[in-house]
Amino acid sequence: MKTILITGATGKVGSRLVKRLAGRGDRLRALVRDPERAAPLRNDQVELVEGDLLDPASLEAAVRGVDAVVHCAAFFRGATAEQAHAVNELGTQHLATAARAASVGRFVFASTGLVYGPTGGHAAREEDACAPVDTYPLSKLAAERFLLALEGLDVRVLRLPFVYGDGDPHIAEVVPLMRGFPPDQRMSIAHHADVAQAVACVLDAPAPAHRIYNVVADEAPDLAALFASVGQPPPDGSQPERARAFDTLLDGSRIREDLGFRPLFPRLADAAAADTPSA
Repeated sequence: MKTILITGATGKVGSRLVKRLAGRGDRLRALVRDPERAAPLRNDQVELVEGDLLDPASLEAAVRGVDAVVHCAAFFRGATAEQAHAVNELGTQHLATAARAASVGRFVFASTGLVYGPTGGHAAREEDACAPVDTYPLSKLAAERFLLALEGLDVRVLRLPFVYGDGDPHIAEVVPLMRGFPPDQRMSIAHHADVAQAVACVLDAPAPAHRIYNVVADEAPDLAALFASVGQPPPDGSQPERARAFDTLLDGSRIREDLGFRPLFPRLADAAAADTPSA
């Protein structure tokens, strides 16, 4: 049994991850800015601790006595460059520094596959060069580089694709944003259950340290198929240049080879077949 501090516990990924980690018997401590908003998370296995990534002093109590940190908190859509830098980069630095001072055993960072930048249909591997074009992945890549250069803290980075399922309306939410994208543009995806599986893998694996893993399903559906899964017509292709920033495919071989990861939902259709909501 581990004691794990998780950030971003009220977000899309974090809220589902808390339930799954608690379900395997871990003790969870959720770092929250607003305990009232996070109150539904609290139970016998989930403790709430108030703190803010931008206030380093508030993190000392949060990391005290934990075996691992799973850092999911991020500022994504709607963030200015300054906000993304503050939360995603500086906030990560503050948390990692506090974790190292508290002798935390492992630090798992939820990053994004968008750090690679456009891959033009090629599936990026972890050793490939990164050339992100948007504010969010730029801030995430800066945070990654800080973590991987930090001595005295066992860091594992998970680069996530588009995450869906488990009652998350994520697919339906991006339809308006991607309405002008090419219908045949493919997107790497992962179900929330497989993100949780990947987190569990890197929490439990003894080695190697300071390792990056892409987390991805076997299938990368095109946007026409993704839209169809929520009953929407395909995108119209009117904004190909904007779409290019999201034209990133991931190769998931490393986590399979190192840690034996196998997606529970290798294809988009598998979620529907299991009566798991895909939107």
